[in-house]
Amino acid sequence: MRTTLLNTALCLVLACGSVTLAYAGTGNGNGNGNGNIGNRNGNANGNANTGDANGNGNGNGNKGSRNGNVNGNVNSGIANGNGNGNGNTGYRNGNLNGNFNSGNLNGNANGNGPPDSHGNIGFANGGTGNIGSFNGLGNADSTSGNHNIGAMNGNFNGGSFNGNHNVGSFNGNFNGH
Repeated sequence: MRTTLLNTALCLVLACGSVTLAYAGTGNGNGNGNGNIGNRNGNANGNANTGDANGNGNGNGNKGSRNGNVNGNVNSGIANGNGNGNGNTGYRNGNLNGNFNSGNLNGNANGNGPPDSHGNIGFANGGTGNIGSFNGLGNADSTSGNHNIGAMNGNFNGGSFNGNHNVGSFNGNFNGH
C-alpha cells in the first residue's frame, strides 16, 4: 500500500504505529523512533524530507505516553529537523518539532527532555552532549564523538578531536586511524 500524507494523518489519529514516507536526497530519516518505553511514543518522525541530512535522530528514548511524535518531517535543504523530541518523560512532550523547514540548519534540537549524566539526550548515545540516536560510539579518545545532533554521527574515531559538532546523519565517522 502506498503511504500518503492522508494515510499518515489517519494513522496518527488511530495510533496505528510508526509510518515511513518516501525520501528524496541523501542521509534523510535515519535513527528515528528508537528506545521508547510506554504507549504511543516515537511515531511518524523523519518523513517526507528532501535535500540532505534532514529528519534524523527524532523521537528517541522517550518514556510515558504520546511523547516524541511527528518531529523532523517535510524539511528541504541541508541539515534541518534533526534531534527533536528526544528523552521526554510523562505525557505528550516533545511533539511537533522541527517540521516544514527549508534552507540550512533550521529546526534542530527542539522539544527534548533533560540530558543524562553525560549531557546526552535520546537513545544509545556515547560521548558528551549528543542529541538523537547512535552518536559518539566506539571512539578511542574522549575528545572524539561529542556534541552531535541527529543520528549515527561521530562514531569509531581513532586519535583525538575527531567526529565532533556534526548535524544530520553519518557524519564524522572512522577518522584518525
